[in-house]
Amino acid sequence: MKKALQQIIKTVQYNCHIADARHAGDYTLCVYLLKMREMFRWEHGIDFKTTLTTDAVGDWLTAREGVWDDLEEQEYQSLQIDSESYEPFDNDLINTFLDKEKLVYNAGLGLRCRPHFFIAELDETIEHDEYTVFISGKEYARDMAAPPAMAQGTHIFIRRESLRRVIWEILDDAFVAGLDNPLTRAMSFYDFDLNPEVALNQMAEAEIEYVIQHEIGEVKAGQTLGESWNRMTAELASIKVRTQAEIMLRAVRDHFADSISTLPLLLKNRNKASIHFYFGNMTAMRKYLAPSLVSAYEYWHETKDFSQLDKYLANAQLHWNRLAVDINKHYKDSNDASLIEDLIKDRTL
Repeated sequence: MKKALQQIIKTVQYNCHIADARHAGDYTLCVYLLKMREMFRWEHGIDFKTTLTTDAVGDWLTAREGVWDDLEEQEYQSLQIDSESYEPFDNDLINTFLDKEKLVYNAGLGLRCRPHFFIAELDETIEHDEYTVFISGKEYARDMAAPPAMAQGTHIFIRRESLRRVIWEILDDAFVAGLDNPLTRAMSFYDFDLNPEVALNQMAEAEIEYVIQHEIGEVKAGQTLGESWNRMTAELASIKVRTQAEIMLRAVRDHFADSISTLPLLLKNRNKASIHFYFGNMTAMRKYLAPSLVSAYEYWHETKDFSQLDKYLANAQLHWNRLAVDINKHYKDSNDASLIEDLIKDRTL
């Protein structure tokens, strides 16, 4: 690889380390250790079949936390490209250069306004209606969270490697638990016993279209909700006293986004494995806010009858849209996180 590209990758990874140093404490201990275990696997090129030893991961983790101690107060570095300096969030300008090298870069903000950075091989670019979808493969720099998808404007970034990792983490926990649940049901459609790597690739490829649809739904939901929703989410994420308000807002937006595009495609395709995976990947907050959706899934699982899922979808988009509009209005009038929580709790579906 060219020396100039190596320096860009080094800078991106440096920024990833700063983000990790500042935000590692956002996770519970269990989630933190899981993410760091998989970060160790990625850095050392270890496949998913290989069991990691506690000593090796522990020594690496201690060293990494020592690196973070020196970086937490540092500023994110600009990327130096062709004698020009680019701020780390100048995605379009940076990608104009990297596209010629068949690479893709993205910097964005996630939960609690946590910065995410990555640079990877660009596998393909897809024009999807009015959206441009960048699907990446091998990753050269990433942070510990490494979200598998992110939408920015009409650009959608899908990370194959991170998607495979996230799916593996989810399924590994489900497999260890050994219970009958949506995830183990999804796994049963693939040969994870004999060839887990092939099965993982097959599942990841099957789910990419639904990930794209969720991100398209996110963009469309954002267009409806407006910038005031983003400001509200950022303000609630920054308050020192932790509340459930930000998590609730994200769950409402996720439900709204999925009612626009993801669920319609799932129910149109009638893909059993993907339906099981969708519900297995649903967060506790999303389940709490949509009990009828959870019940409809269980009814479908028991009877193979889609009628309850179809009934939920018929009402979902209007419900989540109206709720989001009312949340925006109430927050504008009161700036009170507790009132937002109460409003959402009273408007489950």
